[in-house]
Amino acid sequence: MVVAQFIAKHGQRCRPRTLKGYERLLQRFVLAPWGNRPIGSITRPEIRDVLDKIIANGTPILANRAHGAIGTLFGWAVEQEIIAASPTLGLKAPAVEKSRDRVLSDDELRSVWRIAEQIGPPYGALLQLLILTGARRGEIAGLTWGEIDLKKRLISLPRERVKNDRAHEIPLSPQAVAVIEALPRLSEHYLFSFGHHPVNGFAHAKERFDRLCPVQSWTLHDLRRTAASGLARLGVNLPVIEKVLNHVSGSFAGVVGIYQRHDFAGEKRKALELWGPHVATVVSDKPAKAKVVKLR
Repeated sequence: MVVAQFIAKHGQRCRPRTLKGYERLLQRFVLAPWGNRPIGSITRPEIRDVLDKIIANGTPILANRAHGAIGTLFGWAVEQEIIAASPTLGLKAPAVEKSRDRVLSDDELRSVWRIAEQIGPPYGALLQLLILTGARRGEIAGLTWGEIDLKKRLISLPRERVKNDRAHEIPLSPQAVAVIEALPRLSEHYLFSFGHHPVNGFAHAKERFDRLCPVQSWTLHDLRRTAASGLARLGVNLPVIEKVLNHVSGSFAGVVGIYQRHDFAGEKRKALELWGPHVATVVSDKPAKAKVVKLR
């Protein structure tokens, strides 16, 4: 009952993706073990036991996400005067998360690009567009045809589709436009789709991709870091790189972010139009065209 109230009321403050994450985590780690109990009867040792079991299953990051969702639920219950105090107060996240610093070398980027060419759309083309834009996976995977203007060479993402809740425009280099123009129209709505919904199942797709690709120990998010590092190598200033990535921290944190309203549209376009040809040069030494491998 309390979880349903939390989803209905607190969910109004959340982005849809965040709300779905809460629903999934609370269903699995609150309702499953304690669904029939009053929320005030749940103790800190019980919560710690749930988190310890998640850690024991080899998923420490999931334990941290569960910790966050449970803490938010109990904090909201205190705010609503449903309980007097939260049992999660003072309960630290169970795992230490290390920031990744993996950046693909030019040779690795070439290998990833070539395998993406072999795979073809939707996953291969999606990978190529991630490389060329530096955008987040969800932003590109969920792209609709209505968010793209090929004449203006521009992606326009509404705020509800962006992690930091701020509308974001991504200029398209000629190389990115070429990737989009080559896509088969498998859906009237989504660029990357097998039907009526955008592609998902990235973990399985990545496993299959890794069996074909010699590059080891990389993630889709590493492509974003690789683009940022590459832009820096090309001489693009950090504030412009942060705008390309749509970061609101760093150069634009705090008071600067409040008063700085320049959108950097021209600078972002110049940056990505440097990056596109650079990527094309890196991957230009192509082998004989390989047989297309369907990644489904």
